[in-house]
Amino acid sequence: MSNPMQELFAKSAPVFAEGSIVKGRVIEVRPDAVVVDIGYKSEGSIPISEFTDPAAVKVDDVIDVLLEKLENEEGSVVLSFEKAEAKKNWDRIVAICAEGGTVSGKVKSIVKGGLLVNIGVEAFLPASQVDVIPPKNIQEFVGQTIECKVVKINQDRHNIVLSRRELIEQQRNEKRKKLFAELQPGMVVQGVVKNITDFGAFIDLDGLDGLLHITDMSWGRINHPSEICKIGDTLEVVVLDVNREKERVSLGLKQRTPDPWDNIEHKYPVGTRVKGKVVNIVPYGAFIELEEGVEGLVHVSELSWTKRIAKPSDVLKVGQEVEAMVLGINRDEQKISLGIRQLEVNPWDTAEQKYPPGTRVKGKIRNLTSYGAFLELEEGLDGMIHVSDISWTRKINHPSEMLKKGDKVDAVVLEVDPAQQRISLGIKQLGEDPWKEIERKYKVGDIVEGKVTKLASFGAFVQLQEDIDGLVHISQVSEEHVEKIKNVLKIGDTVRARVLKIDSTERRIGLSIKAANYNAEQLEVVRQEFEKLKPGEDMVGLGEAFEEAEKKQEEDQRDEARK
Repeated sequence: MSNPMQELFAKSAPVFAEGSIVKGRVIEVRPDAVVVDIGYKSEGSIPISEFTDPAAVKVDDVIDVLLEKLENEEGSVVLSFEKAEAKKNWDRIVAICAEGGTVSGKVKSIVKGGLLVNIGVEAFLPASQVDVIPPKNIQEFVGQTIECKVVKINQDRHNIVLSRRELIEQQRNEKRKKLFAELQPGMVVQGVVKNITDFGAFIDLDGLDGLLHITDMSWGRINHPSEICKIGDTLEVVVLDVNREKERVSLGLKQRTPDPWDNIEHKYPVGTRVKGKVVNIVPYGAFIELEEGVEGLVHVSELSWTKRIAKPSDVLKVGQEVEAMVLGINRDEQKISLGIRQLEVNPWDTAEQKYPPGTRVKGKIRNLTSYGAFLELEEGLDGMIHVSDISWTRKINHPSEMLKKGDKVDAVVLEVDPAQQRISLGIKQLGEDPWKEIERKYKVGDIVEGKVTKLASFGAFVQLQEDIDGLVHISQVSEEHVEKIKNVLKIGDTVRARVLKIDSTERRIGLSIKAANYNAEQLEVVRQEFEKLKPGEDMVGLGEAFEEAEKKQEEDQRDEARK
């Protein structure tokens, strides 16, 4: 009985010419090759890789093969299924290319600069044309069946160049137009992070790029978009705005969760004690994160009741957990005012009760200024001793003449002003003002003794009992004319003198050394002459005289320092 397949094969007996396409019958399918009989004296073996779908190849199948050689070194016929298909498909491929159509093919291998694709013939797919974003590893495409567009064909060389990218871009443009027509604000869509910049991330919405701005990524504080996402991440985002004229889509991620500022007044009512983390420090204060998306500002003035804090960074650092009190909320501007000092009792609230005027206090001199000294009453609470309240009798230009930093001194509370946060103290008030009793202690004509403390061009200052100063005018030093006071007196000299004048208003006493041994009649003459002297030359201008003497002393001290 005859075999139908053999009869069919016999009717189409091929012409055995090298380079021609002939029909052959599959006689065996091996794991690595397909054995084909073309009716020649030997069979041919074709690599299994030449078949697009090896599983579909069956024994007795009749297929077209290209006769490459009638005999090789082993005496076997050399056949190719792939080249037969390529030869048959060339005209079809050329027609597709001319029409701008697409082809489907299996990626065979990686070659220099791209991939080799079997589309019926071998074609070249450059690496730059594999995808819209060039893949990091094109090895993953080997073995895949892909669709491409034919972009270039050379009939003389039988070369074809493909582009998968152009086809994808074409498909994306079609999807883009469709998406633009469908997208509406408020829609939730899914996309892949395509690119990240300092100001946000571009999201690929399957053909359409949308911008997820950094301000719409999180309700909380972020420094860079990379803290929220990375390239390749799939995100569900909300469409915020669609600008069809400019083809722009604005997206939001934080809008997927409720706004933490909704009902903020009920969540953090004024007076509430809260906990948070320091997330930023600026010259005027520190920002405290209460929860993701909600920050409050502690102004530098709200850090302490008593300490003068110049910079918030002196007491706080980023990342530190702190407690604070809510002082105010502005929902529209999304601002919360916080205070740390409110967690403690304000010492100025009890200062009047604790340190009423007249209270005797003791403390350490914390600081000196040109106008006074600050005495620490307790931690964070200082009182100020004005330079005029240090001594009843001495004219003090700077507190350092009597006090130094670190000294422990007694003082009296003079005044408390909680509103201005000031406590005025005095040292001289610890004792009585000796000038109240001056006319009882000293009378015109009395003989007194004291030490020279200052010299001036017009005379000398003599310290009497209880630190009271008297002034000896240059005309009252000697019977003889004195050109310069330093020629007859020096600081530290003990002198005996007569009281010529007492001025309680100016708190000064006029003295005469030359009248120390005068009788009553002589003394009266000198006193009357003294009264006739012009202001500035006599004891009438004692205040100015003392000031001039002090300036002179300061100049002398500077001169000595230079030496």
